[in-house]
Amino acid sequence: MESVFDEHELAVIRRAFAKQILAVSRIEADARLEDAIAAVPRERFLGAPPWQVSRAPRGYETLPSHDPAIIYQDVLFALLSQRGVNNGSPSLHARWLHALSLREGERVAHIGTGSGYYTAIMAHLVGSRGHVVAVEFDPALAAHARTNLADRSNVTVIEGDGAEWPREAVDAVYVNFSVERPADTWIEHLRTRGRLVFPLGVPRPKPSPWGGNALHGAGLCVTRESDGLSVRWLGPAFFVCAEGRLSPAGAEREALQAAFERGGIEFVRSLIWKENAAPGRCWFTGSGWALSYDEVPA
Repeated sequence: MESVFDEHELAVIRRAFAKQILAVSRIEADARLEDAIAAVPRERFLGAPPWQVSRAPRGYETLPSHDPAIIYQDVLFALLSQRGVNNGSPSLHARWLHALSLREGERVAHIGTGSGYYTAIMAHLVGSRGHVVAVEFDPALAAHARTNLADRSNVTVIEGDGAEWPREAVDAVYVNFSVERPADTWIEHLRTRGRLVFPLGVPRPKPSPWGGNALHGAGLCVTRESDGLSVRWLGPAFFVCAEGRLSPAGAEREALQAAFERGGIEFVRSLIWKENAAPGRCWFTGSGWALSYDEVPA
């Protein structure tokens, strides 16, 4: 890839991009996240040009330019266009990573790493004393991520089913595909004050021109408090749907879809996990879990 800009000028473009993304995401002050976005060359994680941009609902459009400078805009670039797998929205991920609030030295599980771009940003945030376990189900994407992240000693890339990771206690779990319920291991391996960010969603009945993305979806940030699991709504989110153990249609799909269609997920305040939920106080109740309007006790 050749650019009319030299490396110093591309670094300036990346810094401007980082500032723009935080601004459009309405993040007033997060210097560490800005530095992380500015430090990671997005072009490394998109494969060779020509690059394709998602223009949903029309599908994908091929960009004529091969200059890496064009990558620094708030758009979705295809990783596997035939399946609707993209290098996700920078502004959405900026909001979610801001909510995840990673600190130096923390251990993170990135579930659905794709080609590794957002993994690299998280690796920058946790620093050399921290560690990111990056899990990818698709063998080709996992191989790309392993190559792309080979120079980051604080990242381990695993080809596997995201429902089976992490396998040890972590400070944060960051999930990049839509699920109908959180996996047990995401909840049960969170340390106290640990955070889980994931997209809850219901798949479309038929694949769309832009892949198997969710019909209804929302981002949730779950925090393990001393007396329960608090929840914060992060806004709508229409990710590609899970593969592997989390992909089969569950018995609760119709009830979850009905809950989305009724609305009100933005008022959810807690996740009830393997306990009885108060009748009439839940946005959704599933088998062994529920999303409740009640606050976690202080």
